Amino acid sequence: MAKLSVKVRELKRQRLVARYAAKRAALKAKGDYEALDRLPKNASPVRLHNRCSATGRPKGYMRKFGVSRIIFRKWALEGKIPGITKASW
Repeated sequence: MAKLSVKVRELKRQRLVARYAAKRAALKAKGDYEALDRLPKNASPVRLHNRCSATGRPKGYMRKFGVSRIIFRKWALEGKIPGITKASW
């Protein structure tokens, strides 16, 4: 379980990226790289890191579900993810 401060920091970055997305796109299209430099560093989408929405775990992240492999397995076995069943042959 990640610290709450780490999860909050990541959410703050996501909001900042969303707020400046249109402005960044316009400046990039115009080729105004000096103005891009003046934008906040955390407004760049490169600085985002995928984290599990339940625990904040940074590794073993599954994009399709938005959670880590551990939580995915737990929820799948509990039947909380529709259409996912344990394989048996």
